[in-house]
Amino acid sequence: MLEDRDYMREAPRRFEWSASIGLVILNAVAFLLQNTLFPSLISENHLALSLEGLSHGRVWQLLTFQFLHSGLWHLLFNCWALYVFGREVEDELGRTRFLLLYLASGVGGGLLHAFAAFAWPSYFNSPVVGASAGVFGVVSAFAMLWPDRRLTLLLFFVIPLNLRARSLLLVNLALTGLGIAFPRSFFAGNVAHVAHLGGILTGLAFVRWNETLARAFNRAQAAARKPSLFNSPQGTSPKNKLPAKPASENYISREVDPILDKISAHGIQSLTEQERKTLEAARKHMSRP
Repeated sequence: MLEDRDYMREAPRRFEWSASIGLVILNAVAFLLQNTLFPSLISENHLALSLEGLSHGRVWQLLTFQFLHSGLWHLLFNCWALYVFGREVEDELGRTRFLLLYLASGVGGGLLHAFAAFAWPSYFNSPVVGASAGVFGVVSAFAMLWPDRRLTLLLFFVIPLNLRARSLLLVNLALTGLGIAFPRSFFAGNVAHVAHLGGILTGLAFVRWNETLARAFNRAQAAARKPSLFNSPQGTSPKNKLPAKPASENYISREVDPILDKISAHGIQSLTEQERKTLEAARKHMSRP
C-alpha cells in the first residue's frame, strides 16, 4: 500500500514544552527550594521585592519576587490560574510574547507597588512575593482577547462562579480597587493589591500594543504588495502601465486619440517610446476577436 511506504508516513510530532506549564513547574520548584534550602531569602529581602532593596540597587528583585510565595495556598491559586488561562493566551500570542506578557506584568506590578511604598510608606511599604501580578496580567489579556467567553470557575476551589471573561476583569479591578482604597480593611488582608493593579494594567496595555503591532504589520504587507515607482519594470510609473483591455471606448478616447492627432499633425516620428508602445498595444487588442 502506498501509505505504508516510509516517505508517505506522517512524521512523529516532536514534543514541545508549553511555557505556561513550564512556569507552573518553575514556581513549584522555587517554592520547594524556598521552604527547604533557602528559607531566609524572604525574611532578609534578598529576592523578595521591597522599596529598600530597589533603593540599594537590587533590581533583580523585580524578577525574583515573582517566583517566591508566602504559603501553599498562595502558590496553588497562582498556578491554577496560570494553568487555566495561560495555555489559551499562549496559543494566541505564541510562546515568546506570552512569556514577555507574564514577566512584564510582574515587573509592572512590582514597579507600581514600589511607587506606592514610596508615596504611602505607612500602608504599602512591605516586601512582596508571588506570581500574582504576572498571573493577573495573563487573566486580563484573556479577558481582552475573548471578552464574551463564558467561564465556570471554582472560587476558593469550592464555590462555582459563572460569568463572562469581561465580567471577571471588572471583578478583579473592583476587588483590587477596594483593597487599595481601604488597605486596613477586610478587602486588603495580607494581599499586594497595588501589585495586582500593576499587573492588570500591564496586561491590558500589552494586548493593545500587540494588536497595534499586528495592524501595522498588516498595513506594511498590504503596502508592499502594491506596485510602486521603485518596483515597476524598467522604472516606469504604475500609472503608465496599460490596462488588461485598453481597447475600450474610454481608453481610446483618452489615450489613443491624442496620439493619432499627434501623428496627423507632426508625423509618426514625433511619438515618444511610451506613446509607440501604447499605440501598438491598442492595435493588438483591437485586432483580437
